[in-house]
Amino acid sequence: MRQVYYFGTCLVDMFYPDAGLAGVKLLEHAGCKVIYPQAQSCCGQPPFNSGFRDEAAAVAINQLALFDQGHDLIVPSGSCAGMIKHHWPELLAGGPHEAAAKALAARTYELSEYLIDVLDIELTDTGPALDICLHTSCSARREMGVAEQGKALLAKLSNVTVKVAQYETECCGFGGTFSVKQPEISAAMAADKATHLAATGAKQFVCGDSGCLMNISGTLGKQGLNLNPSHLYDFVWGRIQ
Repeated sequence: MRQVYYFGTCLVDMFYPDAGLAGVKLLEHAGCKVIYPQAQSCCGQPPFNSGFRDEAAAVAINQLALFDQGHDLIVPSGSCAGMIKHHWPELLAGGPHEAAAKALAARTYELSEYLIDVLDIELTDTGPALDICLHTSCSARREMGVAEQGKALLAKLSNVTVKVAQYETECCGFGGTFSVKQPEISAAMAADKATHLAATGAKQFVCGDSGCLMNISGTLGKQGLNLNPSHLYDFVWGRIQ
């Protein structure tokens, strides 16, 4: 049996734990044994994005020892996967942890990427016909390059149709600390995104990154738009029950 590590992420842990568990169940459904080191914490992205590189490096170093057995590391978030894959090696370059960071980066995957490209997961959709709209985070789309894998995962659900929103590739305005530092700009971007998603006529909104999901869901609520927001992995797991 293939063994994989699972990195839960802070936002999944604190706000969308069911989505995290759904990701584990999907990996198990595809034949994996999932290892979840209980001492894991943050990937270090918040301090990194705010310019606190030493603090971010300390977080990364503390995590490296938890994932040292050579198993693939699966992350249900494009931004956290991108931090580990692309920025840990940069942060730790030239030091004693550089080799470990590069080795882990080479076996780090965003969850939809792993389910599609590595496991070629098979899904049997047991739900009724449903039109949904999907938002893919900037990190998943641009940093990890896994926008198509999220769509491919949904395409395995035979009764689900994904409606494409206008300006599909534009940011929702969350951007981690950007939404805190530039709230007015962030709110305007989120309002545009929510309007375009609702205009698709879809009955449900799905997103694979927790930060974007929180941001867009809150904006939809403020606009009085009920699109039954759901995390991508929660949605997929629910459809095959």
